[in-house]
Amino acid sequence: MTALSPSREAPSLEAPSLEVSGLAFAYPDGHQALFGVDLTVRRGERVALLGPNGAGKTTLVLHLNGILGGGVGSVRVAGLPVTKPNLAEVRRRVGIVFQDPDDQLFMPTVREDVAFGPAAAGLRGPELEERVRTALERVGMADFADRPPHHLSFGQRRRVAVATVLAMEPEILVLDEPSSNLDPASRRELADILRSLDVTVLMVTHDLPYALELCERSVILSGGVIAADGPTGELLCDEDTMRAHRLELPFGFDPRTVPVRG
Repeated sequence: MTALSPSREAPSLEAPSLEVSGLAFAYPDGHQALFGVDLTVRRGERVALLGPNGAGKTTLVLHLNGILGGGVGSVRVAGLPVTKPNLAEVRRRVGIVFQDPDDQLFMPTVREDVAFGPAAAGLRGPELEERVRTALERVGMADFADRPPHHLSFGQRRRVAVATVLAMEPEILVLDEPSSNLDPASRRELADILRSLDVTVLMVTHDLPYALELCERSVILSGGVIAADGPTGELLCDEDTMRAHRLELPFGFDPRTVPVRG
């Protein structure tokens, strides 16, 4: 890892990975999406962000790296306020993996896609090569470095999209519906990768079994506020809470019978 430049503030080792305080936001058309969100994610946690469509999940995520702003309240990433002067560093610390990997892959080869972010941040030579190699190894895609992304399967492209974010050495990895459109084997492979990463994870998902498998803690965002926050298994077994926020388990799935893996 390179030494910190004078303009790059070191993350606070004591601060949570994410602190959202009183966050409220309305779009220019007057639609109020968030009504005062308070959320703390500790370093190293894997937290599922659950909720019905229209709950404000995307709006919240877009505040984490400053794509949206100007509302009420505050967001901090590893103690660093998400404000205009800090946006470059915040966007390095908050890596967002979009639902469609093709939104992130646009270079001729996998290697070039993974190198793009670190190179844009000024990394060059052997250090850049090492950053790319390490990121691809972490997602099991090192052997595909010279392949065009469009020649890969959907599951492989999603893993490369994760690698493009890991190459920036983020503080927190935000995953938008990571299991969507994956076959069972790809779904399992991605779960194994996510469990192996030494990084804070916030996973936005409608896949409740996947949330239970990967995240000990879940947060339900509903109507622009945090409606529930607790152990994933307990929330999924709370029928009243699930019904109130339009969350439904797959037919025949019983969280009480599933051993939770760390």
